[in-house]
Amino acid sequence: MMLAAVAAPALVIALAVPAHAQGTAPDASAQDDQAPSNDEIVVTAQGRAQVLADVPLAVSAVSEQQLSLTGASDIRQLNQLAPSLLVSSTGSEANGSARIRGIGTVGDNPGLESSVAVFIDGVYRSRSGIGLSELGEIERVEVLRGPQGTLFGRNASAGILNIVSKKPSFEFGGNVEATYGNYDYIRLAGAVNVPLGETVAGRVDATFVRRDGFYHDVTNDTDINDRNRYFVRAQLLFEPNSDLSVRIIGDYTHRDETCCGATFVDNSVNPYIGNLNEVASPISSTTGNNIVNVLRDLGQPLAALHQGYDRTLYVSKGRSYDGVTEDKGISAEVDWNIGGANLTSITAYRDYDSDQGSDTDYSAVDILYRKADGNSARRFKTFSQELRLQGTTFGDKLDWLVGAYYANEDLTVTDNLRFGTQYGRFATCRIVSGGGLAALYSPTSAGCLAARPALFGAATALVYNGFDTLDGVNDKGSTLDVYKQNSRNYAFFTHNIFHVTSNVDLTVGVRYTNERKKFNATFGNDNTACVALQNSLGSFLTNAQLGAVAGGLIGLGCQGNATSELNGVSIHDQRSEHKFTGTGILSFKPTDDLMLYGSWSRGYKAGGFNLDRSALKSPLVSFASVGGAQAVVKNLQFDPEIVTSIEFGAKYSRGPLNISVAAFQEDFRNFQLNTFNGSVFIVQTINGCTSSLNGADRDTSAATGACAAGDVGWGVRSRGVEVEASLVPARDFRVNLGLTYSNTRYRDDLVGNKSGAALDPALRKLPGDNLSNAPEVVVTASAAWTPELGSSGLSGLFYVDSRLTDDYNTGSDLFPQKEQDSYVLVNGRIGIRGPDQKWAVEFWAQNLFNKDYAQVAFNTPFQAGTTAAPFTDPQYPGGRQLFSQYLAEPRTYGITGRFRF
Repeated sequence: MMLAAVAAPALVIALAVPAHAQGTAPDASAQDDQAPSNDEIVVTAQGRAQVLADVPLAVSAVSEQQLSLTGASDIRQLNQLAPSLLVSSTGSEANGSARIRGIGTVGDNPGLESSVAVFIDGVYRSRSGIGLSELGEIERVEVLRGPQGTLFGRNASAGILNIVSKKPSFEFGGNVEATYGNYDYIRLAGAVNVPLGETVAGRVDATFVRRDGFYHDVTNDTDINDRNRYFVRAQLLFEPNSDLSVRIIGDYTHRDETCCGATFVDNSVNPYIGNLNEVASPISSTTGNNIVNVLRDLGQPLAALHQGYDRTLYVSKGRSYDGVTEDKGISAEVDWNIGGANLTSITAYRDYDSDQGSDTDYSAVDILYRKADGNSARRFKTFSQELRLQGTTFGDKLDWLVGAYYANEDLTVTDNLRFGTQYGRFATCRIVSGGGLAALYSPTSAGCLAARPALFGAATALVYNGFDTLDGVNDKGSTLDVYKQNSRNYAFFTHNIFHVTSNVDLTVGVRYTNERKKFNATFGNDNTACVALQNSLGSFLTNAQLGAVAGGLIGLGCQGNATSELNGVSIHDQRSEHKFTGTGILSFKPTDDLMLYGSWSRGYKAGGFNLDRSALKSPLVSFASVGGAQAVVKNLQFDPEIVTSIEFGAKYSRGPLNISVAAFQEDFRNFQLNTFNGSVFIVQTINGCTSSLNGADRDTSAATGACAAGDVGWGVRSRGVEVEASLVPARDFRVNLGLTYSNTRYRDDLVGNKSGAALDPALRKLPGDNLSNAPEVVVTASAAWTPELGSSGLSGLFYVDSRLTDDYNTGSDLFPQKEQDSYVLVNGRIGIRGPDQKWAVEFWAQNLFNKDYAQVAFNTPFQAGTTAAPFTDPQYPGGRQLFSQYLAEPRTYGITGRFRF
């Protein structure tokens, strides 16, 4: 039924797209019969099949052969081949984030769309993390750098990953592949292509992967960050004549994996940790960190706080990172040459469902958790339809394209985040150990209090009752929160290339996008202690003597707005927006081998809703006091991200040498930033202030640093130069080089939205600094040598690639404890291949030199001690906050056998 639903409209109206030209990267054996030259790669970055060297855009094209040599099975491995791209993942594989030129979206909140959009066979994938899965056999990957505000299904403010799979052909053939590696890694892959007559061909690709985890949880004696997945893609190609082509694709991915563990950052990893991970002795001193005492006394092995890059985890007993992901869909692409023009229809339906349990505090103490029961999930159901009409006129002086796009997406997010079974004692001990009550610290006593002297005057009994109430917050929180969002968007666009002269082209593109999002949420919560604390202690919040302790008790008892006051409550909202975006490009070819171009473009990424109840209001006040949850629902909205880009470039292609250079500047307004502050996620749209704030955006006050609305301008600027080159000095030797210098920085004076509201104090390190995960310099290099071995028809394979990455900060709040030093990653592969590459045996290694580094460092949830000297700025902007990190993959190696028929 699904097949019919998608294929029928396309077949009935017979709308079509010119069949994407094949990338012409032949295998090495074909090259051996030719003089040294670079293969022409054909891309569809401008909605047409064009030779890469003739496209006046910054595009990296990665061929099938390059993907195979580097061992790429998902978009992460593209890092080694595209210097402007960085792909990383955090608390879940679904939270993967891609960045181009230092710009990307942190993936922990599905309400934020991706700055780097992912398309597979012309179909938009709802979030870039969906690309962190097996892809089957790929023809090529196009990395389009910079805002894409005219073509493709969805606008993208930073760039696009356009993945094109291998389509059926009318020759019988296939391949099988088997790999075994360390960590008991097994990968089986294969494809078969079958002609089903003279006009129909079919193809099936399948992959199975299993691998032990990179981490070991000693508490529960299990591995974490393992692999257990399979992927199937089936295709039908119908070509009744040279003018009509219909391609139907159905795919299914299943993952049943345990992900994603994290370790503590210690001072052997980052010297800015100092003595944050040390026991304080006495507990009120600054010789260590009082929160470490609390963790130790509640069962945390101290070894976990001093393990460097060791991958041993101490997960709370009974907690799990188990998760199941299903991703499936079907699409129909119809290409019809109607005479003088080509019609294109791409119709698709996608269904993505990913759930993940977690020990959310990443420690042995049971503070926070999400049960792996299917109720911590995100589900996307998306229907999309794209139409394009493209042709030429005025004697081929104008190459025109018009089109339309429609998408309807239902997003459902369920959350079951609960305080753990030790939360109450942890929270009370955190308060007692970190202030004037430290002398009463007793982790084995009720309320963590060894005694209860009359320290609070007439309010003493109420305050101690508050400690007892908080002490009882164990295994409380969300019973089930359900967020639903429907996104309906449509767009009309045109993209036209005017051949002004034989060597001058002017490209003009315009797009109108209309976006409407409907939101509703229903909450379930059994934390009655929050209501009790707010009722009994709320009046003390403004009392000079009692405000601190009252705020600590209420804040920890109601953190993230986890309150039974929300139990059974529903909220709803709606937002609409429309934008014009577009591009203008002037290109000039002084010779057949050289192209120069300059471009201007405007990009856009939709606004939306922060799917997190913590953003509704401060946890210190009740919902009743602000008029109920519906009265503050507007606090969940955030504005669309807008980017204006200027780029100048040159491309040279002749014989064995291809080289491209691009210089760019991109200015972002309403830059959508998602940051975890140690307790909750903060979503702000970052803008700059054209007048000086005199440092008011760099202090710890939320009341300072506002800017007049008329003075608000761009908040993020990415400026730099990219160089990519490929050289074939001999017919069996190829070298690829890439360099990106990208100065991606925040403006010196920042505000938190387009109205000029003050920046959140948790983001006070941002003004004037580089963005997170935005190294200034990245250099990539690869070399492949495939010499003939005598006259037997055999050939060898010697391949190596590397990526040098400059220093950068992995945390979106830019705390120095999250800095990552520069590093080099090297992959290698050697092997022997049979005549015509009918078979091959290869030995390979990724991260050959076993370089340890962090993908992302973050504030360890709730695990922060009190702030006192020396735990103050600039070395300790987080006070006595502990930090954790998601480590990158260690060295892996193995053997692969391939057979083609």
